[in-house]
Amino acid sequence: MTITLVLQPEIERGLLALAQARGVSLSDYVQEIVTREAHVSPESLPRHTGQELIDACAKVRGLLTDEEVDTLFSRSPSFARPVDFE
Repeated sequence: MTITLVLQPEIERGLLALAQARGVSLSDYVQEIVTREAHVSPESLPRHTGQELIDACAKVRGLLTDEEVDTLFSRSPSFARPVDFE
């Protein structure tokens, strides 16, 4: 289920500060709050192992050569950045 929350700016800033203090994204922090308030134990929630992504990549592996990929997508190892898989 997807829910859209419209928060007052000061509430958003406060939640963001609390999330950053915990070292998590705002989305993950709000999910923690909702889980706790719904009295659902995190252990009972489904865990994503990444197998879906592995399976999807296996289906397309080998369709393009490295040269073809380089032609379609520019790769620049000098711009490393974190990736958020939410």
